[in-house]
Amino acid sequence: MTFQELNLLPQLLKAVDELGYIQPSPIQAQAIPPVLKGKDLIGCAQTGTGKTAAFAIPILQRLHGHVSKKHTPIRALVLTPTRELALQIKESFDQYGKYLELRHTVIFGGVGQAPQVEALQKGVDILVATPGRLNDLCNQGHIDLSGIEAFVLDEADRMLDMGFIHDVRKVIARLPEKRQTLLFSATMPQEIADLSRTILKNPVRVEVTPQSSTVEAIEQRLYKVDKGNKKLLLQHVLQDESLDSVLVFTNTKHGADRVVKELGRAGVAAMAIHGNKGQTARIKALDSFKSGAIRVLVATDIAARGIDVNELAAVVNYELPNVPETYVHRIGRTGRAGRGGVAISFCNFDELAYLKDIEKLIKKKVPVVEDHPWPMEILEATPKKQREPRPPAGGRDGRSAAKRTNDVPAPPKAERQAAQPQQKKKPAQELPAPVKLPAPPPLPKPAAAKAAPPPKPRPQPKPQPKASKPSRPAPQPEFPAMEEPVIYKVERPKAVFPPEPTKTVLRRITSEPPRMGRLVAFADGRRGGNRRRSQGKTK
Repeated sequence: MTFQELNLLPQLLKAVDELGYIQPSPIQAQAIPPVLKGKDLIGCAQTGTGKTAAFAIPILQRLHGHVSKKHTPIRALVLTPTRELALQIKESFDQYGKYLELRHTVIFGGVGQAPQVEALQKGVDILVATPGRLNDLCNQGHIDLSGIEAFVLDEADRMLDMGFIHDVRKVIARLPEKRQTLLFSATMPQEIADLSRTILKNPVRVEVTPQSSTVEAIEQRLYKVDKGNKKLLLQHVLQDESLDSVLVFTNTKHGADRVVKELGRAGVAAMAIHGNKGQTARIKALDSFKSGAIRVLVATDIAARGIDVNELAAVVNYELPNVPETYVHRIGRTGRAGRGGVAISFCNFDELAYLKDIEKLIKKKVPVVEDHPWPMEILEATPKKQREPRPPAGGRDGRSAAKRTNDVPAPPKAERQAAQPQQKKKPAQELPAPVKLPAPPPLPKPAAAKAAPPPKPRPQPKPQPKASKPSRPAPQPEFPAMEEPVIYKVERPKAVFPPEPTKTVLRRITSEPPRMGRLVAFADGRRGGNRRRSQGKTK
């Protein structure tokens, strides 16, 4: 089957031909015809089989017949879990619909919303969005979803894994009941099946390959290595110059940054992409990897969705995932569109259980590479690190300390008091036995045993008036002499409120006749005019 047999528009056939597409992939050949007829569809196909074109091409053709000049309202919505996947889908719409008059844009979080709102105000026919930013702009009144004709939920399984199910349900509640719904997913767990029953009406089911199967064109390798030697083994694997573009997966964000640092010390150019990175840094890392500026890109599972690199040489599972379906997603980054690829996995003793689940899912054994410099030597599980109990802090009856250290609660007060004397006797037993000293001899009695006569009373002086005889001062305790403190008294003028206005001196300024040649000021109240008049009278 060719694309010409799918009854596509000439504009779409021209764009597809320029991209080098000759025959549609299995998911495209089975999904495009029912979507063109307006039916709901649920597609299950592994990553890298062309799911994006399977819904983008028919949506472009269905919306091309009725295009308004203002490009309003929004007529198609594509919901994706990650920013990278949203950008990739928007680029696909740009490539497939470049000869059509439809407008499409993308919105996602992590960046400012002003440019996105400006693009929406100009008019949009097809919107690609992530759930968080879409609900945010809907609440602000920038987006109206009442005119949606086609709704696409892409990577539905990952949407649930990332905890976006509540946001997805909010978006679905904003959509009109009469619409076409397409659901695409690489895996089809039971939760997705339950969701499809609520949002799809008589859907056409398209399942190209067995659920969660791996691409046969991918060469899988397994290295059993201790956890501490994984960084050395990765450097050993990267010595193969044929691996010019390598995507390394880690389970944690901090693990991704740690791998980048280790590779940088070994002289290997690498960058990380994960949720803690800003959108600008993520785009820069992805563009550098696609252009060949860096050889290795380290990513987490969530951020890796949407990474579409043509002819990716190898995928390295630095850590095996604890979810078997995630292994299928990871190695699906290579071997896309029927091309070959290599999937390398590192496994330590603690990850052997994950390996067993993966092999059970893909129904085949992963070939083990025995000849490498760092074989597995630790054949026992790594003991989990236990936190040391905190030192007991003082609390009422010791109860707070018992709670923090998870020890046995403190006994009642009566029991503690009964136990205290026993605790005090223990150290006394360890001391040496006391030495008995001889009793001292009795003191001799005084020789004079006769009773002494009572003393004669002294004659008391007659009381005299207190005024005639000065009283004797009581003895004072002797203290060192101290200097008397010096007190300075600063007298300040009293403030008067309101303050009295200052008296101004009245000055009168008159001018003498020109012969005087100067000004004369009289401060005593005299008038210069009288003098001149008196001089005139005498004349």
